[in-house]
This record gives sequence, structure tokens and C-alpha cells, in this order.
Amino acid sequence: MTELQPRKTWLAAYTRSRHEQQVVSQLRLKNLECLLPTYERAVRWSDRIKHSSTPLFPGYVFIHISDSERALVLQTIGVVNLVSSGGRASVLHDDEVERLRACCLQSNEVEPHPYLRIGHRVRVKHGPFAGWEGTLVEKCNARRLVITVDQIMKSVAINLHGADVETIN
Repeated sequence: MTELQPRKTWLAAYTRSRHEQQVVSQLRLKNLECLLPTYERAVRWSDRIKHSSTPLFPGYVFIHISDSERALVLQTIGVVNLVSSGGRASVLHDDEVERLRACCLQSNEVEPHPYLRIGHRVRVKHGPFAGWEGTLVEKCNARRLVITVDQIMKSVAINLHGADVETIN
């Protein structure tokens, strides 16, 4: 007789400040699948510029778990709670997680951006981010697409050419 696998969903866990990496390490020790998107940040010190890998969404770790594994996550040191709305954990769609994975592969091409609610909605037509939808803004004379992850009210800015996007009505 085969045993049915419990249904797993992607959730966001809210962590204590600057505890994202420790939470990921602990979750992996518990054999739980997790994702911590990062970006390359340059920090100027008095004598040099240091590049470091920094969480793209500070205070959040994404986890792929079943209902029975939620207690393991909540018992993890550094985890404050699961992101929820109306008392229910906010589930991320698989395509959103795949976009977050794409950010991980392009860590030198992405950076955090303030969460936006207004502006023109666009879709990327070409390149590794094809299919992404977001808000088009202008920053430092370069076109940037701002992608929002509504469940955690955070956004990511990506460098794009204007010809690579189309307007969504």
C-alpha cells in the first residue's frame, strides 16, 4: 500500500531582524525546503568597497511545507510567525516562487525596492524575466521594472530595456 504525500505549499515566514541566514540553516537541518533570495550589495567603507550577499526581502524566508510541518517552522529559533491574512497563512503561488528563484540566479541584477501600489502595469516580453508583471518606474536614467510580491508587501527592481516590456491594460 502506498502512502500519500501530504500537500505542500510555499509560505513566507517572518523572522527576527537579521536572523534570515540562521533560520535557513536551522530549517535545512530539519530537512525542510526553504528559499532565501539574496542580492549583491556594495558597501563603502572608509578604505574600500565591500560586496556582500544580503537578503532581498529582509525579515522573510520562504518555506515549502505541509500543514503538519508548520509547528517545526514555528519552533525554529528566529522565526516570529508565518505571514498570514485573516488568521490564515498566505500561500505563494508556484510561479511566484519560480520568479524568486530567478532572482537568486541574477543576484547582481536585482535589488530591493519600496513596495508600490500605483503606476503603470507592464509585462516583460524578452529575456530571463519574460512573463513577469510589475510597475514600470524610472531611476537613475535607467528603466527599471518593479515586481511586487503582494503577500509580504515587498518589491524588487530589475534593470530592463524599454523595448523589453509591454503595457498591460
